[in-house]
Amino acid sequence: MTSDPGRRLAPIVRTAPAKLNLTLAVLGSRDDGYHPLHSIMSPLALCDRLSVAAASGPRDTLSVVGRAAGPSDDDLVIRAVRATREAVRRSWPGAPGEPPSLAARLDKQIPVAAGLGGGSSDAAAAIEAALEAWGAHLTTEDRLAVALSLGSDVPFFQAGGVAVVEGHGERVTALPALTGGRPGVLLVTPDAHVSTAAVFVAYAAGVRPDDGGAATRATSVHLAEELGRGMDAAALIARAGILATANDLIVAAEAVVPGLTAFRRALGRIVHRPVGQSGSGPTMWALYPSESEAAVAADAVGKELASGSLVAPGDGAPFISATSLDTGGHVR
Repeated sequence: MTSDPGRRLAPIVRTAPAKLNLTLAVLGSRDDGYHPLHSIMSPLALCDRLSVAAASGPRDTLSVVGRAAGPSDDDLVIRAVRATREAVRRSWPGAPGEPPSLAARLDKQIPVAAGLGGGSSDAAAAIEAALEAWGAHLTTEDRLAVALSLGSDVPFFQAGGVAVVEGHGERVTALPALTGGRPGVLLVTPDAHVSTAAVFVAYAAGVRPDDGGAATRATSVHLAEELGRGMDAAALIARAGILATANDLIVAAEAVVPGLTAFRRALGRIVHRPVGQSGSGPTMWALYPSESEAAVAADAVGKELASGSLVAPGDGAPFISATSLDTGGHVR
């Protein structure tokens, strides 16, 4: 651990990208109640921004601006800093001094409870920012252990690019970047809180695809093989129709928030493209050759919502964003 006070005073800034599930296959259940997965995930250009500096007091603090503004000691950022400090204590018993308290500021742009992994990404960014602020180091195994203690999506965000995620999130296999540019992505997130736990409860109770998820598993494994051999952006977009249905949690999410399926179909009629669901929802996505084309679609969806021609589940206005897949890796 560094003893350089200048390092501790300098703010550390990290971006925390959202993620998109291109596929999500649920592979049964385990004795511990968790469901093993096979999922292809990609970071998005849409991101939160985290800055960390030495705190003036004895406690770690967090301030949040942007979406869902407000401090919370239960936030994943604070939990990540505390878990990282404990890991540093265990790994460096003879290190000079205690890892000092940190003050974190989170500029929140990713909607919460949306299936986009915003909280998990913030946690992954906080682990790395805390280590740099302290001048400390953890092994890959220790980093993974800290990440898994915070959530099953957190290890993915440590990988920094498109990847296959398996098991309970602990097995992350990086895949080659797409060639030929970054596909644009339209995101539409209804203002309806979707609990991932509740969706998995519905799935465990039998609310799942009629084929038991066989088609999703085949699609997910095949896409991983294709990406592993190298794939260009146009080829991925050409598979959007198959990918849009390759999520075993779509039916369970509908059980938790009725109206999601009807909204997804209505959205597809407006954008004239296949519309998928990211994670446990409620975010809907569509792929485009470019971010500018996704922006045109976002504008059209906004107008339909404003006119009342398109009605989304939830009480407020949906979050609408045009972004892009960041399949080439994310610099932290």
